[in-house]
Formats: sequence, C-alpha cells, structure tokens
Amino acid sequence: MRNLASLALALGVSTAALAQTTAAGQHVTKLAEGVYAIVHDDAVDGNPNGNTTVIIGDRDVLVVDSDFALSMAKADIALIRKWTDKPVRYLLNTHRTNDHNMGNALYKEAFPAMDVIAHRETKRGMYRAPVTPERFEHYVAVREERIRSGKNADGRPLTDEEMAATMKSLEAKKQMLAEFREYHYLAPTITFDEGMDVDLGNRVAQIRFLGPGVTPGDAVVYLPKEKILASGELVTHPAMYTFGGYPSEWVRTLERISRLDIDAIVPAHGDVLRGKSVCMDFLALEREYLQSAVDQVHAQLEKLTAVSELPPLADVRKGVDLSPFRTRFAGADKEQLEFFDGASEALIRVTYDEEMHNAVTPR
Repeated sequence: MRNLASLALALGVSTAALAQTTAAGQHVTKLAEGVYAIVHDDAVDGNPNGNTTVIIGDRDVLVVDSDFALSMAKADIALIRKWTDKPVRYLLNTHRTNDHNMGNALYKEAFPAMDVIAHRETKRGMYRAPVTPERFEHYVAVREERIRSGKNADGRPLTDEEMAATMKSLEAKKQMLAEFREYHYLAPTITFDEGMDVDLGNRVAQIRFLGPGVTPGDAVVYLPKEKILASGELVTHPAMYTFGGYPSEWVRTLERISRLDIDAIVPAHGDVLRGKSVCMDFLALEREYLQSAVDQVHAQLEKLTAVSELPPLADVRKGVDLSPFRTRFAGADKEQLEFFDGASEALIRVTYDEEMHNAVTPR
C-alpha cells in the first residue's frame, strides 16, 4: 500500500486523520459511529487489496468489497466481529475486478444468511476472469524455469539483480498459491440496475449506479445522513486506476457524484478523503484529467483522419500530453509518479479504444 504520510502530504490531508494500523496490515478509520473504512496493505505478491467499508446498523451490517488476498478478508471478518455481534447481512461488490470480490465465499461461510449484491453488469463480468490456483501454479512454474535456466522470457541471461527479484517473486507467488487453494467463486445473489436502498436498522445505505467508469457496472454506496461515500474504483488516489474503462462516460459519472453532499470518500484504493473541499477538489481533478485525455485523443484523431482513415494508436499517442497532471496527483513521490506514468499510458489507449468504438457504433 502507498505510504500514508506521503499520500496525506500530496493531497493536503491532515496526518491526524490517518488510520490506526493493525498487525495484519489493515489501516482503520472510524468515519462515524458504526462506519469504518479499512485500507489494506498490498498482498504479498504486490497485487492490490481493495479498500473495504463496514456499515453497522441496529440490526444488520453491510460490507463494501471483500479484498483480493483471502488472508486479508479473514482479518477483516475478525475485525468486524470485534466491532459488533450483528451479522453481515449484505456484501456489495462495487465492480467486477478480483481485488474487490475474492473474499465473497469467506464472508458467506462466516455469515450464512448473507446476500452478495452487485450491479447486473458486474455479475455478468465477475466470472470471466476469476483468480484460480491454476493461474498461480503457472506463475510459480514460469519463475522456477527462469531460475533453473538463468534466462528471462526473451532468452537473455538474468542479471544478479533480476535473479534475486525473480526468487523473491517466486516465494510470494507460492504463498498466494497456498492461499488460493481454498478459494471458491461466489457470485452475487442480488442484482440491480439503477440502485437499491438497504435498511440495516435505523440506518439506510443507498446503493447506486450513477454511470460507468472503470466497468459497465460500477456501484457506489452513499450514507446521506453521515455524508459518506464508498466510491468503488470510480475514485482512487493519489493516481487513478485508468487501466480500463470508459473515460468520457467516467467524466459524467464523476459529475453526478459531485452533486452529492459528501464530507468523506472511501476510494477503492488509497486513503480516505476527509472534508468537503478535499473531496470536491479531488473529484474535480479526476474529471479534469479524464476530460483532458478525451479532448486530446479526439483532437489527434480529427487531425490524423485527414490523412489516414484509421490512425494507429502510436501516432495518436505522440500528440497527447498528460504530464501537467503528474505532480498534481503524485506530488514528489517517486513510486506514485511511476504509477501515474503507467496509468496515463493506459488511459491514452483506453480513450483511443473508446473513440474508435464510438466512431463505428454511433450513440
């Protein structure tokens, strides 16, 4: 997980608002009475665990997202049992990617009466790429062969540094393989299209689909009384996870989110945003960044189609510059700057794909 203090400095968030950390690598922020945000360390192999929000009512509990690493999901369940003896009645998967739904079956085992909620499109997409033991067996086998042969995938001899990194990665993948041998896929049991309200007992959580962003079925949870939003991957920080999605639609979805009265946002990844102005400023920055990508890619396509009917991505990329946003998102943090650069490269590709799709499929 990204360094908490660095994130706070980058976003202007007071370090006093940072979370308390458990031995398991959970960073817990109590947002209101009975409302907790859990930000997780990455899994041992570097895969990110999504954030989890726990909302406790007088009768039931709603959990938002269930982690990637099964060990972290178990740790979250143990925390919830410390906070309340009420059952987890609902688990919402905000979207289809694995880092937010791998722990579903563990929650069901712990709370048998629980239902899993998701947008209809999320349920359709979740089963397509589940993390299976076979996948991690492949990861292990590839690294073992590289160590045995002393060569990389392209046949080039591994340097001492690369060999050490491969050996470290191998041990991490073996550990994850051991975890995922007990993984069971659990699909959503309740789906919705526009939204639904969940009564937890003197606390109603509003589950809403405000439009696509990263996926066709991104869902958010809003607590109007407490002015808290669990955003799913529509909001991440410091940098956005723009490795897929629908950038032009994402801008409009963020505009709808901005109309809500929000004092705190639990993003899919990264620390909790606190304070109305902090939340609104960051939402505006995300919109500006995405809109810049959309506008620049569109302008390049308009320019290049004068000489080529289907301009290649490589030519479009040359005319798109998202570097003015680097320090606005990542500050001076080297790791975050590198992440931003990779995510921005992906955003240009994703925006190009969306533009080309729209060109042949008018809306």
